[in-house]
Amino acid sequence: MSAVLYCGNRNYSSWSIRGSLLVRQSGIECTEAVIPLDTEEGRAKIAAVSPTRRVPVLHIDGLVIWDTLAIAEFLHERAPDSRIWPVEPTARATARSVSAEMHSGFGALRSQMPMDVRGKHTVPSTPELQRDIERIGDVWRECRARNARGGDYLFGAWCAADAMFAPVVSRFRTYGVKLSRGAQQYAEAVWKWPAFVSLAAEAAAEPWSLPL
Repeated sequence: MSAVLYCGNRNYSSWSIRGSLLVRQSGIECTEAVIPLDTEEGRAKIAAVSPTRRVPVLHIDGLVIWDTLAIAEFLHERAPDSRIWPVEPTARATARSVSAEMHSGFGALRSQMPMDVRGKHTVPSTPELQRDIERIGDVWRECRARNARGGDYLFGAWCAADAMFAPVVSRFRTYGVKLSRGAQQYAEAVWKWPAFVSLAAEAAAEPWSLPL
């Protein structure tokens, strides 16, 4: 089997972090090729491997899979024992729902709090941003209320939903967002997840810097 996950900068590409977390959870042997964003060379490299000119994109056994949720579904089918999604059907349906919400929503959070794993910034609050932050808190609280006995993550054991929200945890740290006690406990658990620890270290070591 030949597999390559093409990613953007660890420090700035939240979707690439999600893709890498999913691949690493799957246990599938996969090379991760990091491409610097926002450079002419980087844009050309991404265009050569991704039909959407975006990352992450997974090349495996002649297939090209270019959307993060599609990558999650493929890995779930290829490596079911890795439990990319929860085993219990109700939990699995909810995990897919909150992951899809993260995939398509939270525009104010994305635009007003750009990803910067190693940075520390402050930004003015807006009603739109506050609504996004409050909704994320609601998602975390509701998921944890149903699954807290099974482990420290949204659905007990780590799954794709946690990979989807891991960059949000990083953003909250970067911008000093104050969280409820339960949300802070969850955020700390995510920050300590071994694969995320590794990605944060890779982000800190990157030579590239972008003006945010």
